[in-house]
Amino acid sequence: MSRVALSRQLQLRIKRVLDILLAALLLVVFSPLMALIALAIWMTMGRPILFRQPRIGYKGRVFTIYKFRTMTDERDEQGNLLPDEKRLTPLGKLLRSLTLDELPELFNVLKGEMSIIGPRPLLVEYWELYTPEQRRRHDMPPGMAGPVLAYGRNLLSWEEKFKLDVWYVDNWSLWLDFKIFLRTLWMVLKREGVSAKGYATAPKFRGRNK
Repeated sequence: MSRVALSRQLQLRIKRVLDILLAALLLVVFSPLMALIALAIWMTMGRPILFRQPRIGYKGRVFTIYKFRTMTDERDEQGNLLPDEKRLTPLGKLLRSLTLDELPELFNVLKGEMSIIGPRPLLVEYWELYTPEQRRRHDMPPGMAGPVLAYGRNLLSWEEKFKLDVWYVDNWSLWLDFKIFLRTLWMVLKREGVSAKGYATAPKFRGRNK
């Protein structure tokens, strides 16, 4: 094994240790706030408190992501769910603007399904729509924060998001994670890029030419 490969492997092990320590610390620090958020969701929307959804993880493995619920289950006369924009509650909008709906993902980090920093885990249905180059974003564990959140979030196009993710995979280091972590904190405080224009979050990815 080359010195570069050995260095990267060592850094990946350190990354995992840091993930566990930071996730555990943040869960302790934010546990009172998470309890208050859970209570607020229960009082305004009822159960369930958490939103669970399959997502694509490291090397294409599927896992269940945990988030605080931000939308109702309102449906039309045919029984179909209303658009996200109509189901997003005022509380949900606030949680998303502050990125507080993501806090339960700390449990995903402890389970080894996610990292603190990495490409965001996307919907399972996107897997077959990726180009081989876009699929390389899964060569690193998915993260709570990552290059897309740090450099524009939902103000970016899907093409720009994938380019950033692949760039992160190719240039990853612990120092890069640290810089992305600090920049993400700044973006969250500014509440920039939470939603694409006209969407609760962003339009769905429909493939390279759609």
